[in-house]
Amino acid sequence: MTTTLIANGTVVNATGTGAADVLIDGETIAAVLAPGSTLLGHDLAGSVDAVIDAAGKYVIPGGVDAHTHMEMPFGGTNASDTFETGTRAAAFGGTTSIVDFVVQYPEQSILEQYHLWHEKAAGNCAVDYGFHQILSDVQDASLTAMDELIAEGVTSFKLFMAYKGVFLSDDGQILRAFQKGADNGAMMMMHAENGAMIDVLVQQALAEGKTTPYFHGTTRPWQAEEEATHRAIMIADLTGAPLYVVHVSAKQAVAQIAAARDRGLNVFGETCPQYLHLSLEDQLGASSEEWGDFEGAKWVCSTPLRSKHEGHQQRMWQSLRTNDIQMVSTDHCPFCMKDQKEMGIGDFSKIPNGIGSVEHRVDLMYQGVVTGQITLPRWVELTSTTPARMFGMYGKKGVIQPGADGDVVVYDPDGHTSIGVGEGRTHHMNMDYSAWEGFEIDGHVDTVLSRGKVVVDGGRYLGARGDGRYIKRGLSQYLV
Repeated sequence: MTTTLIANGTVVNATGTGAADVLIDGETIAAVLAPGSTLLGHDLAGSVDAVIDAAGKYVIPGGVDAHTHMEMPFGGTNASDTFETGTRAAAFGGTTSIVDFVVQYPEQSILEQYHLWHEKAAGNCAVDYGFHQILSDVQDASLTAMDELIAEGVTSFKLFMAYKGVFLSDDGQILRAFQKGADNGAMMMMHAENGAMIDVLVQQALAEGKTTPYFHGTTRPWQAEEEATHRAIMIADLTGAPLYVVHVSAKQAVAQIAAARDRGLNVFGETCPQYLHLSLEDQLGASSEEWGDFEGAKWVCSTPLRSKHEGHQQRMWQSLRTNDIQMVSTDHCPFCMKDQKEMGIGDFSKIPNGIGSVEHRVDLMYQGVVTGQITLPRWVELTSTTPARMFGMYGKKGVIQPGADGDVVVYDPDGHTSIGVGEGRTHHMNMDYSAWEGFEIDGHVDTVLSRGKVVVDGGRYLGARGDGRYIKRGLSQYLV
């Protein structure tokens, strides 16, 4: 087994920072030592196979992105990143574990879909991966499958209050799933938007000739998100199941989550980089058209971007400081403009919903450190430690300590990352554009180790297809 010493760096965990050397033996962190420590009287640096000099840099646990959609079938097409391309891009961005969603549409077998996702991912991933399970129609067989999947390490289940005929479950179905979650300990996840309200608003907008991507956001108003968030909380309260609300974008939804937590409920929320850095107005861009042009399709996602004039973005940053929102995932669901987003030309409702961010999350969240929105330990907590705790991986993932997997990122705070535009595009995601083109990032991911193996160094990919392994997750370690 290879031994590696990461020397002279500043180790940052969720609990604090300190100068330390990190010794990795094979796939596991063996020790976190005072700088310059010796081993049996010998210079430690001279006793290992490789030394990584992290002087002036942060040494952080590998990022855990707990919300991705690789190869997801949606709207007549598929997310453009495969497990191979998407996890390689994740590695470039300092993310060493993902949790992807197994998709089940109505009438499909949950367990057959679960095995299909294993076939997609096995032998293809650059970093470690786990699965959540989507439940689209909750039947007796669904409840039995939930128990079987928990034994397989799939301990979280997602339902939808939107997308009629595709994913939407009615309140009675949600209630039954949550009752099972309360019984078997599963984390219940919710896409919280009032789909019936949205469907009517979309029909009305199209009838009025409002067809550009801008109207994707205006027909998914914050009221639809707040109402559904409240409804999901009430079902969680009734059943006693823990609730995790995905991709929170509206400050009013945050208030619902905060109020539930103040009552002592196991209610949690995630937000995404797009809701911190982008706004509905980005979909208008520099267009001379009153309601923007099709360029705005780059930023179509659900929940949608919110107006910068209503204070949503600042409230999201605040909620991360106060722990009203516990973590940041990407909802990485990439589509190319050509032949995919362009399906919605003339009808915004046909634009595949999704933004690709798996490569940029760690960098984009570090900008909050640069601007004073969050601290260094909170940066690590939001992007690595809490995701690992929330979804039953902590101890092996999300922390630099003896016994943890050797998932480590050396991050240069004095480095710089430019997310190029057009022919100068620099990302590694399988997309012909990026929602983040033109962003200038203070900080740079220098070296990434996944279970002790250097997979990225100095902008070079040194990993291989199949390096990643399946994570058999336990129950949530974040409940109160």
